[in-house]
Amino acid sequence: MNPEERNTDVDSKVVLLPQKRLGKQMHHLPLKQTSSCNITTIASEESDECVISDESSQTDESSICETEYRNSVYLDYNATTPLDCEVLAAINQALHVAWGNPSSSHEAGINAKTVIKESRDQVATMIGASAEEIIFTSGGTESNNLVLNSAIKHFWNSYAKKTSEGMITNDSVRPHIVSSSLEHDSIKLVLEYFRQQKIADITFVSPSLETGRVEVKDVISAMKPSTCLVTVMLANNETGIIQPIAEIGASMSMKNKERAESGELVAYFHTDAAQAIGKITVNSETLGVDYLTLVGHKFYGPRIGALYVKKLDKENGAALYPMFYGGGQERNFRPGTENTGMIAGLGKACELVTRNIKRYEKHMRTVRDHLEKQLELTFPNGVHFNGRLTGSERIPNTCNVSILGKGLEGHKVLSRAQKVQASVGAACHSSTVSRASPILLAIGIPEEVAKNAIRLSVGRHSTLQEVETVVKDIKTSVNLILSSSATC
Repeated sequence: MNPEERNTDVDSKVVLLPQKRLGKQMHHLPLKQTSSCNITTIASEESDECVISDESSQTDESSICETEYRNSVYLDYNATTPLDCEVLAAINQALHVAWGNPSSSHEAGINAKTVIKESRDQVATMIGASAEEIIFTSGGTESNNLVLNSAIKHFWNSYAKKTSEGMITNDSVRPHIVSSSLEHDSIKLVLEYFRQQKIADITFVSPSLETGRVEVKDVISAMKPSTCLVTVMLANNETGIIQPIAEIGASMSMKNKERAESGELVAYFHTDAAQAIGKITVNSETLGVDYLTLVGHKFYGPRIGALYVKKLDKENGAALYPMFYGGGQERNFRPGTENTGMIAGLGKACELVTRNIKRYEKHMRTVRDHLEKQLELTFPNGVHFNGRLTGSERIPNTCNVSILGKGLEGHKVLSRAQKVQASVGAACHSSTVSRASPILLAIGIPEEVAKNAIRLSVGRHSTLQEVETVVKDIKTSVNLILSSSATC
């Protein structure tokens, strides 16, 4: 893919907004697309029957959203991504032909069940797993909570079997979980709650100030005989720094052999791979994890997720306990009528990653590196790249940068920018604009620099021209701030 141009291959097209039904017609909402999607769901004027068309709408409405967004550049792909056109087509197709209840034994139900099976295969293939190891969930938060709660339940079930009494009390021992201080709130806040409620003892391992990542030896040394789980994210959502998951997995495997030989509990290993999938190759076996969280909307899929569980439901497999109970879907591990359309979209998004990951990675790295070079040229000795540290690698799309200088806080720069759509950090923390990111502070970024941080994350279709537009926009914003300060 030439970073200077939009790719017109079918598998590279995206759509930013869904279609909208008006009366009996399905009008193609005006979209800002990298190219024509050529996939439209329509409804006949004579009936309510929906069909899949390969012709884009040519109505006068087709430029409304393009007009709204054409003068801006979206560089917040770590927050969320638009649907790829093939993903949208898969969702539309599933909703059209596989609308039945997957638990039903008639044709409509069998169609839905078939779509879900194919999607499960696609998810598994993408991460080098088997289909039986994949559970569909509502998203990353549910998947992470499912793992954490399963680890606690497994601890008590396993510990009880290893005691002569068969029962123990919370006062005598508690499960222990090791994590990092870099985690997403769907891990961090749950663990803080466990500690507050005395459900578990928690150790948050601090990252190295040299590499910005947790070090393997620090994670392993934090483990105790009561450790039931280690959970460390694969790539940080703010800095893009990749954590040494495979190395931790290998060390834990040796540690668990020693623990098993001495009669201690075996600790499970989980990684939240939400920010890594679709940007780098992710293989569950290579990483050596027992659980892996993936989130569709981070890689041009719908807003659902999936959880990989190693050897699920087998004697030597990782434990998984349901958080709620119902009709027995997902083998009772995650009951509730399956969201067939979104599952189909997730499967297609995974298939696209499997097919194109090398191309995606190369393109995003080229554009990101060009962005950083232009920032350095535009602000000589005036920028600090907060995730570019010796001894660590980043996912290829992420640039966390601070424009150095008093009064150049990230939220101020972005608020005066006219074209760039970006954030100062994690989307779920975007309201706390005046506070330096705890993640940046944890990796040793001075507070005055951290407050100036802007997270720019490019996508599959970002171009060199777009990032140059963004750099000029940021420069104009900085000049406005500085000139305003000079007159005060």
